[in-house]
Amino acid sequence: MRKFPEGFLWGGATAANQIEGGWREGGKGWSVSDAARAHFDADVKDYSQHNQITTQDIEEALAHPEDEVNYPKRHGSDFYHHYKEDIALMAEMGFKVYRMSIAWSRIYPNGDDEQPNEQGLQFYDDVFDELKKYNIEPLVTMSHYEPPLNLVLNYDGWYSREVVGFFEKYVKTICERYKHKVKYWLTFNEVDSMIRHPYTTGGLIEDRFPGKNFEEVCYQAMHHQFVASALATKICHEIIPGSQVGCMITKLTYYPYTCKPEDVLETQRRMRSIYAYSDTQVFGEYPSTLLSYYKNHNIHIIKQPGDDQIMKQYPVDFVSFSYYMSSCVAADETGLDVTPGNTILAVKNPHLETSEWGWQIDPIGLRISLVDLYDRYRKPLFIVENGLGAKDELTADGQVHDPYRIDYLRRHFACMLDAIDEDGVELMGYTSWACIDLISESTKQISKRYGYIYVDLDDLGNGTYNRIRKDSFYWMQKVIENNSLDFETE
Repeated sequence: MRKFPEGFLWGGATAANQIEGGWREGGKGWSVSDAARAHFDADVKDYSQHNQITTQDIEEALAHPEDEVNYPKRHGSDFYHHYKEDIALMAEMGFKVYRMSIAWSRIYPNGDDEQPNEQGLQFYDDVFDELKKYNIEPLVTMSHYEPPLNLVLNYDGWYSREVVGFFEKYVKTICERYKHKVKYWLTFNEVDSMIRHPYTTGGLIEDRFPGKNFEEVCYQAMHHQFVASALATKICHEIIPGSQVGCMITKLTYYPYTCKPEDVLETQRRMRSIYAYSDTQVFGEYPSTLLSYYKNHNIHIIKQPGDDQIMKQYPVDFVSFSYYMSSCVAADETGLDVTPGNTILAVKNPHLETSEWGWQIDPIGLRISLVDLYDRYRKPLFIVENGLGAKDELTADGQVHDPYRIDYLRRHFACMLDAIDEDGVELMGYTSWACIDLISESTKQISKRYGYIYVDLDDLGNGTYNRIRKDSFYWMQKVIENNSLDFETE
């Protein structure tokens, strides 16, 4: 029987801004996600429309705090009131770990507050205590698309150096408060996403930077997050002995469309740009590819004395990543089919099947990604997002049959085992995105469902919020119980 390593951390992943709800309860302040409007009339493949935001959009959101239809992240899946039920379901599946995030605006409602919000701190105390009751380890993301909105409106988000200090204070608060409850941490979710959706990642709105090179603004904000990540690692290690802190990147995987040297070269260039952000956090310094890009595009990053030393002295302990799909690259894309992926558009691979949202399904690409990352970094890896977004149907007798999700997971798990057994990859664990249906980041829909657990809710917020186990719930339960896929052949 082929088994996963002993102690393998099986579980699921969510983010506070997509699942929590309770956005005006317990002293929570506005976050960037609370002001992110859904565009239900836009093509689900048009990410530019889904992610574009202006100051006027923010003003419109602030003027309508009662609107939870057009701002679905405000209600999420109501984990805020259902966390005990949800964690009990995780325990029933056998979860060893639960990846979640802390909403910064629940701890410091405005980001720059003098004192933390005790109600917010107590909420996460209660969540961690509930997890401990079932021996589930929390894996906590410090910042997952939820900077306090006040930092956007009064400091221009992560472009401001002051925000590094506010984040440092927040990290000290949560590490001190939860030092006996959390040992696995991630600093920033998909830190590289600053380039693709700067508002949710960095609190950046282009119209607030007139006369500035907005690309330079994004890279300056990313520098501040790199410094903040190193400081967070330092703080965590000092306050919580034995804690482990990881970075988290979007693992986009590209293949050359043909064997033409031009296509191979363009693919290499694209992959170097993908790895640049984890290179910085693992090796503690900017890679030459990013420095060359800055030079060639006239991008000037302002550093404070000591930034380079801080980054070098406090690299991450492990590398975590999201993996959903792969795509192709061609030097000349003229006439080629393009298809969406994880907040990108890229050349379609004719050899792969495609999900309902256009994302190409490639289990072998996960194995390739694991090998490439491990060979590059020689640090433990953690898959913290992977899953299939699909339209699940609730039957008349209250069941959800999702064999397509089971098939997706089975094939990806088999490739994970191959990477461990045949390629020698050190893989800490796997948390699927998302274990419970929640609001999609890319399109703000709940109808794009990922979970093992169905939430009775539609895109307009209608429903009971009842939780229903899907067929994949029971299948995954057996995978975790056996720590293997071989139960299916017994």
